[in-house]
Amino acid sequence: MQPDPSRERPDHNIAMWGAPGSGKTTLLAALFIALTRRNDDWKIVGSDPASSDYLIEKTNALLRGKVFPEASMALERYHWTLIGPTLRKPGFWGRKAKPGPPTRIGIGMVDAPGGLFGTGRRPAGGPSAPDLSGDPRRQELLDNLERSRGIVFLFDPIREFTFGDAFDHMHAPLARLAERMLVAGEFVDGKLPHHIAVCVTKFDDPRVLETAEKRRLLTADVDDPYRLPRVASEDARELFHELCQVSASGNADMVLNALDQFFHPDRIRFFATSSIGFYVDRRTKHFDWDDFQNMLPGEADEDSRIRGQLHPINVVEPMLWLGQRLAAVRPATEAS
Repeated sequence: MQPDPSRERPDHNIAMWGAPGSGKTTLLAALFIALTRRNDDWKIVGSDPASSDYLIEKTNALLRGKVFPEASMALERYHWTLIGPTLRKPGFWGRKAKPGPPTRIGIGMVDAPGGLFGTGRRPAGGPSAPDLSGDPRRQELLDNLERSRGIVFLFDPIREFTFGDAFDHMHAPLARLAERMLVAGEFVDGKLPHHIAVCVTKFDDPRVLETAEKRRLLTADVDDPYRLPRVASEDARELFHELCQVSASGNADMVLNALDQFFHPDRIRFFATSSIGFYVDRRTKHFDWDDFQNMLPGEADEDSRIRGQLHPINVVEPMLWLGQRLAAVRPATEAS
């Protein structure tokens, strides 16, 4: 019997990282939808029954229920595998490369409610925040980052405008990760060895889209029949910088500075992403500047619903970019 490739060990591992409620769960649910709409050989498979059940439940909630996944109320550990064609380099000296096995990219998410890596701030005169320094959940989050060489970092500009806490949730784990890598001898050049895809989420929100439009950063994919607006990766960093200017705390610019300080510049790439995409009328099948909002806001965030079909934007691309970059730096002894 041939081994099931979905059960084999992934070639590379990707960790998901971001503030609580930044959209990790929604992005994963949208990833299945985006891969299916691509109609190519890439697919996402649960690495265990619990992860498969989780993906099925969250994807059905988006597609059928038109609702967003609920925020995590407890520590959650899930693992999936992206399976697709080989990403390895062609043969040497012009020789045709031998067909390789399918590429497997592991995606691990350790999701937890807020507070594990927050600043522990308290209102004036209020009770002190609990000491979570020894919480084993923090170690698990760090273990996941340390094991991976690819990171998807989610930055939610709407949350940042409201709470201004992106740097709070980035600084502590980044400092601890650097400490671990230094001890392991993998911080020798002053940079972490990871590749990091920075996803600026909620591109479909009018405030984010209008910022991109005012900065003349919008483009469209000529192969997209809906002509949905996008921001090219080379321009997404500028969009990130612009959105940092409206941080509630004024600290969002330090997120960008920390990324530059701790990661190699050629190992950072920015993406403007939307898990639900823009509303497209089924009759016209084109983007309409006068009617593009695909989220119907409710009285509370949990009451918000999705209006039409989902057309995820830049949800697959960060994962595949990381897979390609990790394959490119794979040791020659492994790639042969």
